[in-house]
Amino acid sequence: MIPTGHPPIPTPKVGVLLINLGTPDSADARAVKRYLGEFLSDRRVVEIPQLLWQPILRGIILTTRPKKSAHAYQQVWTDAGSPLAAFTAQQSAALKDAFGPGVVVDWAMRYGNPSIADRIAALKAQGCERILLAPLYPQYCAATTATANDKAFAALAAMRWQPAIRTLPPYYDDPLYIDALKRSVEAGLKTLDFEPDVILASFHGMPQRTLELGDPYYCHCRKTARLLGEAMGRDLRVTFQSRFGRAKWLEPATDTTLEALPGEGKRKVAIIAPGFSADCLETLEELAIRGRESFEGAGGTHFAYLPCLNASQIGTEMLRSILQRELAGWVPLP
Repeated sequence: MIPTGHPPIPTPKVGVLLINLGTPDSADARAVKRYLGEFLSDRRVVEIPQLLWQPILRGIILTTRPKKSAHAYQQVWTDAGSPLAAFTAQQSAALKDAFGPGVVVDWAMRYGNPSIADRIAALKAQGCERILLAPLYPQYCAATTATANDKAFAALAAMRWQPAIRTLPPYYDDPLYIDALKRSVEAGLKTLDFEPDVILASFHGMPQRTLELGDPYYCHCRKTARLLGEAMGRDLRVTFQSRFGRAKWLEPATDTTLEALPGEGKRKVAIIAPGFSADCLETLEELAIRGRESFEGAGGTHFAYLPCLNASQIGTEMLRSILQRELAGWVPLP
């Protein structure tokens, strides 16, 4: 019997929290500065002693970079906000009823809003006694998957009554993911009015040091590209984008590759970004806009950027199947 005055007890539920990297609240320099300050202060992202790094970050980077980054965001900003936030919200909405009435699907960003801590608290308030954390990074990296989980665990550490937790493992070689990529890319290629001389698979870059320290990200990217190429029956050229700072990063670099291709006689290119679950600044501005400018400026004649899975039917079906598998034992199988 519930004592008089006891707070309402919601019906027990299961939560699924989709997590992506993050975004500023708006495309102005002040919001971008706030976002970059949080992002670049993450010790998983910049593995330099904070005593050395913070003066550089606060004294140089955050006084010069926000205005330039804000301009880039303005090129791709939508009525629904940043593309990454909009697509992640759409993915969450598309999965709303995918697992039955006892499962609540929500979304959060590692940096910016909605925050992971806020959405875990919201799921708990709705009665979610079990939560699947789902960082939407197909390839594992400490600077993406691990820091998302870190933030969630930090929120849990402040709770007296914690929900049970599972985390989505990387799915870089999952047959469901490879098949979804294959179908999406092939559908995109059919819309083109040209046959690419080369297809670039551009993954977000990481410092070379991450590989040397044992991070599996580089190997995961390479395997994704190999499996996708085998499934499509054609070779993919792997490159890495978004270099930052003076350290040596994973190579070959996407921008220099695009500039070199016309000199190799490859003037028609299609580019895909299989390391991103949703389109964002790095795909829509860095690849689709600046990538095109670099390629055509070097003599390329035909350029196409093919979108990520986003909230497409193919992408939603893939996510539903992978998440359903991870919910086994918590949620009845369909």
